[in-house]
Amino acid sequence: MTSSGAEQGALEMPRLPAGFRIEGWQLDAVIGSGGWGTVYEARAVADGTVVAVKVLPTGALAPGQRAALGELVAREVRFSAEADHPHLVRTHAVCTVDAPDLPALDGAIALVMDRAEASVRQVLDAAATGRPIPDAPRVLRGVAAGLAHMHGAGWVHGDLKPANVLLGADGAVWLADFGLATELEGTHAYVPPLGTLDHVPPEWWSQRTGADGTMVRPTADIWAFGVLAHQVLTGGLHPFPGATARARSLAAQAYARGTAPLRLDAGLDENWRRLIGDCLAPDHAGRLRHTAASLSARVEQLATPRRRRRLLPAAAMALAAATAAAIAGTVLIGGGGSGGGDGEDQGRGARAVATGTHSPAAEEIPEDSDVPAALRPVIVKAAHRCTDAEVTPAFLAAMLKAESGFDVNAARPASEEYGIAMWTPSVFRAWAVDGDGDGDKDYRSPPDAISTMSLYVCWLDQQFKKADMPAKDLPALMAAGYRTSDRTVITEGGVPERVKPHVEKVLRYLADYER
Repeated sequence: MTSSGAEQGALEMPRLPAGFRIEGWQLDAVIGSGGWGTVYEARAVADGTVVAVKVLPTGALAPGQRAALGELVAREVRFSAEADHPHLVRTHAVCTVDAPDLPALDGAIALVMDRAEASVRQVLDAAATGRPIPDAPRVLRGVAAGLAHMHGAGWVHGDLKPANVLLGADGAVWLADFGLATELEGTHAYVPPLGTLDHVPPEWWSQRTGADGTMVRPTADIWAFGVLAHQVLTGGLHPFPGATARARSLAAQAYARGTAPLRLDAGLDENWRRLIGDCLAPDHAGRLRHTAASLSARVEQLATPRRRRRLLPAAAMALAAATAAAIAGTVLIGGGGSGGGDGEDQGRGARAVATGTHSPAAEEIPEDSDVPAALRPVIVKAAHRCTDAEVTPAFLAAMLKAESGFDVNAARPASEEYGIAMWTPSVFRAWAVDGDGDGDKDYRSPPDAISTMSLYVCWLDQQFKKADMPAKDLPALMAAGYRTSDRTVITEGGVPERVKPHVEKVLRYLADYER
């Protein structure tokens, strides 16, 4: 991660010299500073991995401030340990600074985190007012996907703003700074009253802060996303007028009371204008129907407007056959979900899956099987993306038959699962592969859906091997993980009871295709 740079009101922090060691990391240059501490670039002594280290001094704080800081750190570390997604920054370690010669920093807390190249705040500071920042739709797509994952896991960010959206190499977009992230207790949770004035919803001002803190709900993040989206698409313009954060918050409150209209920038595309207007509904009830998942789906559509029309089965099969040769190459994937099922903790982190020639032991699909002929080359090529011997064409074929019966138009609207691999759209986006090479990643496209399935089950296979689960059970475990998650399967020590009938179907089909 990186810091957003010195923010308004930030205190001048003491700094550690370049070359200083904090356990297994050696500090380099300062990246930036904020109200609580300083962020340094650093390298792992063991292998040179570049990270960011956020140092939070505690020595000069009053006891109450130390307690608050400790709570924020604990909250951030706990969330990072539980949530894993390609659009969420990870905290890799928490260390204590040992610097007896620097009393102000001795005993400081140090968080070792992913290293990004810039924050959206820094990009906005350098942007031309009135124009979108570079790759604005892609940035908003990443933010929305990360937020949807957080909300789906039962957490609220609580401090979504440009400084807490980080941009990394190869187009990475990460949500960061989870000090105010909190787990919901039903419909709401409580956080310390520390939100950023420019991004808190109007009702925040009328809520009473009790012993547990200030109440926060997912709709607070929805409001903050609306403000952020307006800024990203207009080069930093806030949707409410005012020269200071306080003035802008007063303007937002006037709008919420109905005494002032919502005046969004005139240059906004109409579709983006509607989305932002929905996010900025004046009260909690008005925003309640706009979930992070639904917003993520809308942002995805806006970010990739030229989507292919839904294909009839025959046309889809012809496309699959014609484009099967395009399904090859090395792909770097990020964990974010499985094909369908209960949606709990789906996918655990970004991984690179090696590709190339599949194991010679990999069985091709029998010619007299019920696998549609046009799909066979697609399935074989997809299986070749993974070097793990268990991910064979026969296994993918068995998975597809159990999931959809090879129906490219299959749908379970109640669980939001669609297409031949029965992907949940928001989950598919976290893993999506352009299997047919048309520049689009579409869960309704057989090559895209099947290639993405192959990469995801390959990653599941690797997770179960790391957990030392029995090798003979790996096909069943992958099928179960696709329906639930790797974490669920590992925690329960095998195939969860609720998905055993589905897994048994996969295994029956697999035996038939391996004959």
